[in-house]
Parts: sequence; structure tokens; C-alpha cells
Amino acid sequence: MNIDKAKLVSYIKKLTEPKILVIGDLAMDEMVYGDAERISREAPVLILQHTHTKPILGGASNAAHNVATLNGGKISVIGVFGKDYQAEQLFEAFEAANIDTKNVIQDETRKTITKTRILGSITTSITQQIVRIDRQTNEPLSKETEEKVIKNIEKAIPDFDLIILSNYHIGTLTKNVIEKTIELARKYNKKIVVDAQRDLACYKGITSMTPNLPDTQKSVGFTINDLSDMEKAGDILLKETGAQAILITCGADGMFVAEPGRKYTKIPVFNKSEVFDVTGAGDTVTAVYSLALAAGADPVYAALIGNVAASIVVRQWGCATTTVKELLEAVEKL
Repeated sequence: MNIDKAKLVSYIKKLTEPKILVIGDLAMDEMVYGDAERISREAPVLILQHTHTKPILGGASNAAHNVATLNGGKISVIGVFGKDYQAEQLFEAFEAANIDTKNVIQDETRKTITKTRILGSITTSITQQIVRIDRQTNEPLSKETEEKVIKNIEKAIPDFDLIILSNYHIGTLTKNVIEKTIELARKYNKKIVVDAQRDLACYKGITSMTPNLPDTQKSVGFTINDLSDMEKAGDILLKETGAQAILITCGADGMFVAEPGRKYTKIPVFNKSEVFDVTGAGDTVTAVYSLALAAGADPVYAALIGNVAASIVVRQWGCATTTVKELLEAVEKL
């Protein structure tokens, strides 16, 4: 495809301007690193000598972090957290990332969503993930907490240019929260982008959504084998949601943008040979794509910028972010 670099650069430079609100499953990724020392005498398992622990914002928090590094902290989050040690880690990470948390709700009956990854290495190999431990409460929010969340959404939405609904299906985005958010976004003429893994048809009246290929296939009910299937899937999601564009991320095969009027764009992946870790790359795409839409980019150019951002963060371990400077440097190499 032909890319107008000047146009791409102009939109990237505007990413610092929009104010973004992220609503969803706020999470902490705890990265525990160690050096492989020996095999245990107690069981056939590795013994790691702990070197360091690195807390990283994950889930909806990662989408917010990606926005914050690009727009200088014009970002706020709405979600829930528990009364536990992980909550302290989460808020320390939010503060370090310059993310506003005044609208976050505490629910002592729920766990702060935390995904602990144990990673090991030896001097002659790369670091590898050994196991992941998840702490989370999967049930939907209680009616009381749901009402508090909706109240804060009502208060916050008028102050932002675009809303991201980041649904990891860990209970924060209930049917009522989703419907009320979309209703308010439409009332105040705000753009709204959805990042969800299932039930895609329930997000009616949105600006756009960013499902990956497997989740798209589950939603439309058939396997996507070629471009014709992709176009058909895009049209189905457009019709079901009333969106202005659907961005389908396809991993190593790039991206696909469907717009009304049978307008389709296939975007190849960038820096395919330099992938180290795809953890959180989808959050990066959603965040950067959303910022670009809010900055005035059309869906295709917004997707292109999201694609460039993904090519940068997959070179790092765990959930990662990028900057306007790095995006501009990457575009020069296209």
C-alpha cells in the first residue's frame, strides 16, 4: 500500500493533544526475574535465584499507560481495585506513569487484578517465561460498586475527547456500564473505541473496535481463510455495532480495516523479524489507534500508527510503551 509519510508524521505529532478516558479491567503485571541455578532435590523443577521484580501496568491499565507516554498524561482511568498489597503496587505504578486515578473505585470484596509472571534465564540464553499466576475476581461488579462506577463515568466523560472501553472480561464492564458509557459518549459527541475479546455485537453505537483475528472469528461464527472472508467479517461487525470502522489485528499478518461502503484496507506488519514478546501489544494498538482517531486521523492512518507502535513494543519484554519520538524515528525507516 502507498503511505503518505508527511500525512503520517503530521498525525503522530498531534498525538500529544487529545484527552483520553480508559474504562475497564485495571490490572498489574508483576514480572519476577531470576537466574536458573539448579534442579530442586524436592521435585523436578527449576530453582531460580531471584534478581529483581518489575511491576508493570497491564490490562486496561496498559492501554492507559500507552496513552500517557504519548500525550503527556492527559489520561484518566475508571475501574475497581481491592484492599490488598497489589493495590498499593498498582497505584504506585499509576503515579509513576502520570495517570489520573481520582475516579477509580475500591471494592474490598474484590482482588486487585494481578498477573505474576515468573521469568528465568541463564547466561547463554534469553529470558523465558516459566509460569504465570493470576489473582482476580471474575464475577461481575456488585450492584453497589456498579452504581459508583457509572456515577464516576457520568461525571468524567464530558472532560475527554475519546473513551476507550478495555474489556478483559474480569467483571468491570457489566452490561449496564457498557450501555451507559456508550449512551453518554453519544450524548456528548465523544468518540468511543472498544477493545474486547467476546460479545462484540453488544457494543452498539461506537466509533470503532479493535478485535484480534481469533476473537473476530468467534464473533462472526466462521473461520477467516482469505481476504474475502475478512471483508465479510468486517461487514458483519460494522452492521452489528454501527461503528465507523473496524480494525482487526492479525498478528504476524498485519491488520485489516473495514469501513462502511465496502471500503477495505490490508496493512502489512512492520519489523516482523524483530518480535520478542507480544504481551500487551494489543493494548498498545488500541491506545495509539484511539489517540490518532481523537487527533483527527482517518481509521486507516490511525491503524498505521498503531501498527508502527506495535512494532516497537514487541521488541521489549512484558507490557511496554512507546513515545512520539520513537514513532517518528520508526516512520522514517518505513
